[in-house]
Amino acid sequence: MSTPARKPVRMCVRCDRITKEPVVCEVHSASGPGFTVYACTACARLFPPLPGALDLRDGER
Repeated sequence: MSTPARKPVRMCVRCDRITKEPVVCEVHSASGPGFTVYACTACARLFPPLPGALDLRDGER
């Protein structure tokens, strides 16, 4: 008998509420690599969209 997988539970970085449907958001840093944070679905729309792989490649030119 296998154990069902646990669903992710995270705290929203903006409103501090616990969410069972976390959205990955990235925070960019001018002095180094950015980092990943989690947001609830209501707050996730307030973060800028994640760049796609082609967007990152075009920025290197």
